[in-house]
Amino acid sequence: MGPQDGRLTPEDAAEALLWWAEAGVGFTVGAAPRDCFALPAEAPRRAEPQRFRARPEESRAETPVARPPGLVGAPAALAAAEIAASARDLDDLRAALERFDGCALRKTATQLVFSDGVPGARVMLVGEGPGGDEDRIGRPFVGRAGQLLDRMLAAIGLDRSRVYIANVVPWRPPGNRTPTPEETQACLPFIKRQIELADPEILVCLGALSAQTLLGVKAGITRARGSWFAYQRQDGRTLRALAMLHPAYLLRSPSQKRAAWADMRALAAALDGAARPEP
Repeated sequence: MGPQDGRLTPEDAAEALLWWAEAGVGFTVGAAPRDCFALPAEAPRRAEPQRFRARPEESRAETPVARPPGLVGAPAALAAAEIAASARDLDDLRAALERFDGCALRKTATQLVFSDGVPGARVMLVGEGPGGDEDRIGRPFVGRAGQLLDRMLAAIGLDRSRVYIANVVPWRPPGNRTPTPEETQACLPFIKRQIELADPEILVCLGALSAQTLLGVKAGITRARGSWFAYQRQDGRTLRALAMLHPAYLLRSPSQKRAAWADMRALAAALDGAARPEP
């Protein structure tokens, strides 16, 4: 609790700022406080009533529809596919994403969150999108969910020096919301190319959005988890892919950790050659 005069202590202020940052507030609108609920000093003047109404066709001709700058929708996805395909290596792909303006998330995120770990590792893990910690640091899975993922990997003898990690969407959605279908489709060619260039033996899709986007999973992730799928690379090769629960979901639902442990054991068995599940 702060002092009796209502002012926050430095500790309370720091905690409040952290709360707002986690909620997606990344900038201020002024140096001085402003009561947005206060009534204006003078009520705005009401517009004069229209004496006539333009016909619909005239209205459309004289008032063009405003569109956001840059590529959007299908043109963005087509441009992304062409740009991603031209990347010769992961450095090229990262540079292309830095320049890509077809996803609006780029304008609200602090920075691109491209990857972590080692390209060429036998396992590639793909999550959904960065959170607040990832957006600030610039690496995927570094917050609480990332710490849990590290412990899960360690339980089967893996760490970030032996896996490669990325996300379907490389920019943080405001407030950690789920990426929209348009945002996902704009980023999809890049993560597909990233998988090809990283060249893993096994693909692990963490969470519903990753499994649905990359594996075409229709069922919920709690039903799809633990199942092996065939991931078709764009060069025609097929990868074994495992759907798993996202570590953030496990933090909210600790009772599901038993299922996650079973999936990690299946991954370890596949790597050891004790089980070679057919996709």
